[in-house]
Amino acid sequence: MAERQTNKELKTVLGQYLPQRFVQQWCMRFASSRPMNRYSTLELEEIAQRLHRWEILPAGTEGYAKAEVTLGGVDTGELSSKTMESRRVPGLYFIGEVVDVTGWLGGYNFQWAWASGHAAGQFV
Repeated sequence: MAERQTNKELKTVLGQYLPQRFVQQWCMRFASSRPMNRYSTLELEEIAQRLHRWEILPAGTEGYAKAEVTLGGVDTGELSSKTMESRRVPGLYFIGEVVDVTGWLGGYNFQWAWASGHAAGQFV
């Protein structure tokens, strides 16, 4: 709502917070993009609700043969290495594959999941 009076397109405003490719596809399907100052307050509220309630429903997988660790997740610099607690949100803990930790294939992710879970479990 802070940019309600701007001539910027909806997709431009959303692109400041979300990946561009996601915004393009989302707008094509759910909300045609136009300048922000051309939406009513009700329309913007509906767009916000639709975006916040949007669910991802996977259509399938590539199977176990293609499964492997990927990059990304919660930055380890944002967590206490002793407790796995968020430095930004006290009482919020992150463990396992949700944390940006990568290693060799072959079960190391299981070890990380167990070790980080154990560490957090000592303080929760």
